[in-house]
Amino acid sequence: MLRFVSTTSPARLEGAELAAWRGYLQSHASIVRALDAELVAAHGITARDYEVLLYLAQAPDRRLAMSALADRTMLTRSGITRLVDGLVAGGLLDRVSCPDDARVSYARLTDAGYDKLRQAGRTHAKGIRRLFLAHFDDEEVEELASLLGRLPGAGSEGACTVE
Repeated sequence: MLRFVSTTSPARLEGAELAAWRGYLQSHASIVRALDAELVAAHGITARDYEVLLYLAQAPDRRLAMSALADRTMLTRSGITRLVDGLVAGGLLDRVSCPDDARVSYARLTDAGYDKLRQAGRTHAKGIRRLFLAHFDDEEVEELASLLGRLPGAGSEGACTVE
């Protein structure tokens, strides 16, 4: 059931509304920063790198068009190009041309990239459990999943690791 915000002060958040919004923003930033630092320290990849590797691992033939990858990661095309270039240089991805359309290129996960993803997945899952899930009991996690699932862009498909 959707809750409609009061129209008496539409330009201002107060009380629980403000606390909920700030808590969401600050905890998200803090958790992502910590997950990123752990992945860099243990595996030499960022959380954003991990996200790209995971999307590719879950795609047919472990490849996606660059435009689709940009859409999924919510990066600009130039942003995804720079990120993919770094992963290609590290041997974790290959670029593949489309034989039917020269304007389309694909990013494809290499075997080395898949291995890196599997190793990093263990670190990532442990971090998510420690930094996020450990603050809630099982019932609260179910409720939280339901509540957050209502937000724009909240997709429930896929997994956060390949194992």
